[in-house]
Amino acid sequence: MAWIVLIASGAFEAVWATALGRSGGLTRLIPSLVFVVALAVSMGGLAFALRSIPTGTGYAVWVGVGAALTVVIAMATGQEPASVPKVLLLVGLVGCIVGLRVVQG
Repeated sequence: MAWIVLIASGAFEAVWATALGRSGGLTRLIPSLVFVVALAVSMGGLAFALRSIPTGTGYAVWVGVGAALTVVIAMATGQEPASVPKVLLLVGLVGCIVGLRVVQG
């Protein structure tokens, strides 16, 4: 259960990071509200997951999931160009995240 919550929290990290980027420095209401709510959900889920997952592993997975999804969202919405090297690096990042889960045992 903790791993599912951790992955979901990483996804909410991507939501709050994207909303923060679109908030105009927290001057636009809707993106700012999305940022605050997603941040609270993301941090709450991380805190819950770290009760049973080692902090280093949990944090690395949370950041990795959030970073990878943030880049995917940016590429999907056209805010950032997609390229083969970027996609391959994201695949490598996801592979490392899975590897942390596998070796954590």
